[in-house]
Amino acid sequence: MGANREYKSSVFSYLFGRPEVLREVYSALQGVELPADIEVKINTLDDVLFLDRINDLSFAIGDKLVVLIEHQSTINPNIAVRLLMYIARVYEKILGEENIYSGKKIALARPEFIVLYNGTAAYPDRQTIRLSDSFEEALSLGISKESLPPLELIAKVYNINEGHNAELIRRSETLDGYSVFIAKVREYEAEITGTEKRALRKDELKAAMTKAIKWCITHNKIKDFLEEKSSEVINMLITEWDWDKYVAVQRREAVEEGIMKGRIEGLEKGLEKGLEKGLEKAARNALAVGLPLDIIQKITGIDTRTMDLSGKQDKPNL
Repeated sequence: MGANREYKSSVFSYLFGRPEVLREVYSALQGVELPADIEVKINTLDDVLFLDRINDLSFAIGDKLVVLIEHQSTINPNIAVRLLMYIARVYEKILGEENIYSGKKIALARPEFIVLYNGTAAYPDRQTIRLSDSFEEALSLGISKESLPPLELIAKVYNINEGHNAELIRRSETLDGYSVFIAKVREYEAEITGTEKRALRKDELKAAMTKAIKWCITHNKIKDFLEEKSSEVINMLITEWDWDKYVAVQRREAVEEGIMKGRIEGLEKGLEKGLEKGLEKAARNALAVGLPLDIIQKITGIDTRTMDLSGKQDKPNL
């Protein structure tokens, strides 16, 4: 699964994972102009075992800021929790040999968390996601809802689909080009399927991507990147498409399995309850014809001491 996770965001990471592009994108999103002499250093986490990226992009701006950018085609309600786990690992990577137990105070770069959304579901231009929204309430312990949690993480979510945040996206040629490219791929996919609601075959998907790449090159949208990396982009997106389809199938199978499991458990409970009632009836019939309680218990397996046999008994079946 490691390799698939890498490909899942690789087109985005491949395009944006360069210091000069990250400088441009950060400046556009924050509305600032970073000094030309300040270093932008990438420190994205890698999983050596699986040759995988753990997070999408993280980078330091001088020794003042550390920025994490996540790319999402669906908004994950646990993204703030994930970012919390990522930033701890990133700080560990940045600090290196620093002794956190020494008497010397360690200066930490200020963190910033950015999520770029380009899924197909409706989403506002901008949104804020807070870690504290995931915390359990502790009213029963006397802690009021208004009490600020001692730990917080705030992520800014930007919708980078074409038609959203237009002014912001225009500040960055790379963001603008990526937004247009994704929109064109979807446009040409829709042309192929028409009114049919079906998944594209790989050859159809490749045709839509190729057409989108040609359009973007002609209209100077991330032209240099697409001219140089077009075959890689197509392969990555097809792999991403396969991964999305795999996830969708797994989710559907999980739902079906859950329904079937519920039905089986319900049947088992029904059978168990029916058997129990049948044995009780047999015990009452046996009692009605005068069999001793200890014999009834041996025959039915029912503990006659805990069973209420004092009430109305069924007439024995003769």
